[in-house]
Amino acid sequence: MPSQAAQALEKAIRALGGTWDTRRSVTALRDAGLGDGDQTAQEKRARGALRDLAKAGVIVKIDPDSATYRLAAEQ
Repeated sequence: MPSQAAQALEKAIRALGGTWDTRRSVTALRDAGLGDGDQTAQEKRARGALRDLAKAGVIVKIDPDSATYRLAAEQ
């Protein structure tokens, strides 16, 4: 079962589209009420949620040198 952060982030990504990085993900999670902890903790939560969504095939990494993703193409 995906984490609460991954579920909230997936909802935001599907609604807003575009590219997603750690900063945008932190903002989306904060807006969803999941902004507890300091900046480092929030960034760690966001990166983990991005990795979970990528592993599930929801998003794909578009830059091999940074944590930048986009919604995977619908099949």
